[in-house]
Amino acid sequence: MDIALSIVFIGIIIFLSHFFLAFYIRTKVPDVLFLFVIGILIGPVFNVVQTEHFGAIGNIFTTLTLVFILFEGSMGLYMSTIRSAWLGTAKISVYNFFTTMLIVGLLGYFFSGLGLLASFMLGATVGGTSSIVVIPLVKQLTMGKTSKSILMLESAFTDLLCIVFALALLEAYKYGDFHMGSLIGSVVSSFLLGGLIGVAGALVWSYLLDKVRTIENSMFMTPAFVFVVFGFSELMGYSGAISALAFGFTLTNINLFNFKLIEKYIAEKPISLNNQEKAFQGEIVFLLKTFFFIYMGISMQFSNVWWLLIGLLIALALFFVRIFVVKFSAPSNTSRKDAILMSVIVPKGLAAAVLASIPLQQGVLGGEFIQSVTFSIIIFSILITSVLIFLLDREPAVSDFYARFLSKFQLQDDEGFDELYTPEPPEDIYKTYHRKSIKNIADRLNNSEKNQKD
Repeated sequence: MDIALSIVFIGIIIFLSHFFLAFYIRTKVPDVLFLFVIGILIGPVFNVVQTEHFGAIGNIFTTLTLVFILFEGSMGLYMSTIRSAWLGTAKISVYNFFTTMLIVGLLGYFFSGLGLLASFMLGATVGGTSSIVVIPLVKQLTMGKTSKSILMLESAFTDLLCIVFALALLEAYKYGDFHMGSLIGSVVSSFLLGGLIGVAGALVWSYLLDKVRTIENSMFMTPAFVFVVFGFSELMGYSGAISALAFGFTLTNINLFNFKLIEKYIAEKPISLNNQEKAFQGEIVFLLKTFFFIYMGISMQFSNVWWLLIGLLIALALFFVRIFVVKFSAPSNTSRKDAILMSVIVPKGLAAAVLASIPLQQGVLGGEFIQSVTFSIIIFSILITSVLIFLLDREPAVSDFYARFLSKFQLQDDEGFDELYTPEPPEDIYKTYHRKSIKNIADRLNNSEKNQKD
């Protein structure tokens, strides 16, 4: 594609993404579907753009998107919500991951001729949910705060489980040696130490933030510091995703920490991000999310229809199994509406896409099958999630189907899917900030006129 034409296309996409979001809010047709269609049209359908054109930049772009979304999403997590969500998060993460790994492993074994280890490697690869899809999605849905937090945290924690178990199974395949004890140790250490790195980074940054703001054009320095924390954690062999999540959470709840010992030596007070900085993070996430979904559409592969159908079959099976995962793991005080929404939000994403390419690179027998089927599962899982959310408030038969299995959860008064989305865009921090700025300017002008009269 010509460079000038590419620039024009990028500009049009940015305009369209805002239109799709407005259309999403008014009609409840997910904007993700439109972005996917654009990606599929310019990618596998007309071959205008191919994933090979991006080279290594493609992987860097998806990782940056993940870091931004985890950080920005964690800025909305408060300690009070975490206290009520941690048990539900742990249960749904563990139940969903191991159930998925078992179901996909068995389906892969019987439908593909893969060996048992390679089949469960495929299961571990798609065992989690995608932060890049889940976090922006749940922010636009009318759900309880605890339910939203569970889904957001699950997407981060299961990414860690996917990475550790998929790589461990790969090592077992290569060397014929598998140790459950060392595997569990890797999960715990990666989670705890990755979290500690994120907390430590946030504490340091909370003391530096006030001085950083005196530097011109410093708005991007906070995400730059998050990149450093993420990269350092990954280089140390821990979870960068958990570090980014812990960084944002700590910075948001910085007022809950006791700094009396530190205050004896440091005069500055720890602070968090202001409204303008939060609005800036939100704008960046919106832009990255837009191009990520188009990139996923470009990455869609239609070379082997049978593998595509296997991916669809596995995705449908996972959506059905998810109902029982939610039934036995969601907190008992979860509303039925929230439980149904938790059952249909099962998108796969970045971690699965990255892990899917490793078996092929390492020469695993059936590596091409693992990569192609994983991409198929990713695409279909995101599309099915979008379609089901769209149908929940339009087709009573869909919500009734889920309600039959989730009847143990209480139906709250006046609860339904007629207000599944916020009917109007929620109050935007950016707009609030600018209203305050305009008011401040007006007050200064009035005071100036008053002083002149005096």
